[in-house]
Amino acid sequence: MAERKKRLELTWIGKEERPRLEPRILLETTSLSYHAAKRATEHDSFENLLIHGDNLLALKALEQQFTGKIKCIYIDPPYNTGSAFEHYDDGLEHSLWLSLMRDRLELLRLLLTEDGVLFSSIDDSEVAYLTILLDEVFGRKNGCGQFVWEKKKKPSFLNASMGVVTEYVLAYAKDRTKSPPFIGGLTTAGKKYPLNNAGNGVKVLTFPSGAVVFRCVDQVFEPQDMSEGKIVTRLLDRLEVRDGRNVGIFRLEGEWRYSQSRVDEIIAEGETLVISKSPFRPNHVKDGGEPKKLKNLLSVAHYEMSTYEDATAESIALFGDAAFDYPKPEKLISTLIDAVTNPGDWVLDSFAGSGTTGAVAHKMGRRWIMVELGEHCLTHVLPRLKQVIDGADPGGVTEATGWRGGGGFRCYRLAPSLLEKDKWGNWIVSRAYHPEMLAEAMCKLEGFHYAPEPEVFWNHGRSTENDFIYVTTQNLSREQLRFISDQVGRERTLLICCSAFRAKKDEFPNLTVRKIPQAVLSACEWGRDDYSLNVEQLPPVQVVEEAKVEARMNAGANGEATSRKSEGRRKKGHAVQDLPLFAGLGNGEGHR
Repeated sequence: MAERKKRLELTWIGKEERPRLEPRILLETTSLSYHAAKRATEHDSFENLLIHGDNLLALKALEQQFTGKIKCIYIDPPYNTGSAFEHYDDGLEHSLWLSLMRDRLELLRLLLTEDGVLFSSIDDSEVAYLTILLDEVFGRKNGCGQFVWEKKKKPSFLNASMGVVTEYVLAYAKDRTKSPPFIGGLTTAGKKYPLNNAGNGVKVLTFPSGAVVFRCVDQVFEPQDMSEGKIVTRLLDRLEVRDGRNVGIFRLEGEWRYSQSRVDEIIAEGETLVISKSPFRPNHVKDGGEPKKLKNLLSVAHYEMSTYEDATAESIALFGDAAFDYPKPEKLISTLIDAVTNPGDWVLDSFAGSGTTGAVAHKMGRRWIMVELGEHCLTHVLPRLKQVIDGADPGGVTEATGWRGGGGFRCYRLAPSLLEKDKWGNWIVSRAYHPEMLAEAMCKLEGFHYAPEPEVFWNHGRSTENDFIYVTTQNLSREQLRFISDQVGRERTLLICCSAFRAKKDEFPNLTVRKIPQAVLSACEWGRDDYSLNVEQLPPVQVVEEAKVEARMNAGANGEATSRKSEGRRKKGHAVQDLPLFAGLGNGEGHR
């Protein structure tokens, strides 16, 4: 057997263990959904989603509808510093932190558009690990760089070796060849960009007749060396300046920032080249208003960037004594969102915290999705978003964006697990599921888009133009299956999920019939509601590993005895065969 090709990667305890996530359906909590009393502008967005629940399960729930649709993702995950904040316990062991982050990053990458970008805040404690992890999930070639954010005006000395005033924002594209440059404003009108660049190789630039504006008196210049200090410039041709322009072609030799082709582009585009006096130092003078790339230092000096002190003041203004611990400032989030998105694009934050990302995205006219498990989803995020929609939040980027209110959002929670165990330990459909929920859940499990057609009882959803799904709690007879088969017709196919059926599986070529829950028992991990990053209750890794070793030893010792005891024993029927398959569900159909 050929040896598996090795690759450079980060390894950690438990890396090979992956959760088998259940794709839950989302249930709207209508009492918490909110919208403005009237439409403020034609661009108001009411499609926004706030999800209260575990963020890993929520991302899985979003996968079917939003894969390839999110333009910008910003996350501010627990930093794994070991310091306790009121709303987050972020002290996680490295291996566990990496596993939990990896699982989320893989789903986040799926949700991005082909030109989408993910930003992740992080501090010194995990920035190296997270960089390598993102290299592995996104591909190193898709790393777009690392922003350094000046988080404090005064240093923190919690690190005994040095005072800390910065954090990081890592940027990764789904496909860097398709992602946009990170734009941070527009160029200033009339700004000069010198063509000379000391240290570059010496070369000759040719300037066509009338291409250069001279701001000196009209005169004739003879060929001469105009070099001074470290600047090399030589006029190679006799040059006449008349009416502020060069008459005829002339050449300059020097160490230039631009190539000849770039100079030709500048002239062709009607932009200005200026020489103010002798010795010649040509400048490219831009008209301004052009997109300008962000610098990687997001500082007070460069961008008047807000810090934690500013963000804390914003939080106190919003929440008073219940202000959030270490919130990110609105200006930081708006800078990142504005760098890669346009109005109407989708923005996602799966660690919503106090709701800064959604608040900023809403003010900027972007559609947004936020996920938050903690109770501060209700105590902080909801009231904050209501203030934004009502135009009652004057802080943050409100003035800069000209925000006056409008739009809305829907608040969702995760449905309970589709399956639960009865008192005998058998998996049955949860009592919380009515037929419509069951149909939607089965559509998501089987990869169908849930779209019930009221006039066609057997159409609960479709995967393609001619492939449909029907979910029922009934025990279907052969005659019922034949009737459905005739209704579907030869040109279409139908997946039927039912409690039981009385016919051969392959009797009807256009039907595929499966029993539930048996057909989905192995599809995923049922009954688990919490994959959160707050896992302080879990035992230390060493204890877990010791338990695994002991379990394997016990299994080896007891295996032979168990095998002997089972020989010759008559197989008994499982209890599930004698019990109702659907707890709490009537015999009615789904959508008719």
